[in-house]
Amino acid sequence: MNVKRRTFLSTAALASTAHAIEPFSRDAAKFSGLGLTTYSLKRHMKWWWGKQTENGELEMADFLDYCAGLGLEGAEITSYFFPEPLEKREIHALKRQAHLLGLDITGAAMGNNFAFPPGSDENLGHMKYFRTWIDHFAELGAPVVRVFAARGLPKGVSDEKIIENVIANLNEALAYAEKRGVMLGLENHDFVKNIDYLLRILKAIDSKWLGVIWDSANLSPSPDPYAQLERIAPYAVTAQVKVMTKVNGEDTPADYARLVKILREANYRGYLIFEYEEDEDPYTAIPKHLPELRKLIS
Repeated sequence: MNVKRRTFLSTAALASTAHAIEPFSRDAAKFSGLGLTTYSLKRHMKWWWGKQTENGELEMADFLDYCAGLGLEGAEITSYFFPEPLEKREIHALKRQAHLLGLDITGAAMGNNFAFPPGSDENLGHMKYFRTWIDHFAELGAPVVRVFAARGLPKGVSDEKIIENVIANLNEALAYAEKRGVMLGLENHDFVKNIDYLLRILKAIDSKWLGVIWDSANLSPSPDPYAQLERIAPYAVTAQVKVMTKVNGEDTPADYARLVKILREANYRGYLIFEYEEDEDPYTAIPKHLPELRKLIS
């Protein structure tokens, strides 16, 4: 074993035993209200990764108006749905608009990838993207930003090496995010749909600025997805529910009551964020789900 790898493993082992992230200590559960992700209206958004879409009609300002019209308390903003470059004045205009609408910016999301080795060309590009969007979201006033661990995995690289890369890159990212006053939330998505992997990464990180974006649907095949969600609920900094979940890898209607119960038992405090991804048009589908969710968090 080379010296660099031995040093990394020793450091990770120490972090996992002495300085690992602990579940958040919260006296009791409290839901701040309901929010919606921009991704829920993906097919209607005008921009996708900086390029204009063929049929989309909504700018981000329109999305905020839509959330307010539904009577929601919050909105989650995603980087994919902005034109590029994005100017500060545009960000500040959205911040002002949200405040006047009575909407909280509950958080934000980006499409980073921490799978590549630190210092590699691929990683340098992803870290530049990460810093750009942390700066934008700090200007917007987002308290927490969703990040991915790893997606579009490099070919021929072991899971152990990817975990090593994610930990190193996440530590660098957290140092920058802390300076901007923004928490990071690692979503159980792609590579860390495997909850064992997600918890390994969390327990190798020493930072008060990291938590989990608790996603009710993105899980490795399991006969009991709710048991997997219970494992990460104590680390949740944002809770996101979807129409479907997966049982043994197959789509199954989500049990909203059970999902909310898991969050209550973990003393989660914050918004319940709805993300819609199904075939029915979101304009007609989204309003159907909100009354049940609101009743459950009341």
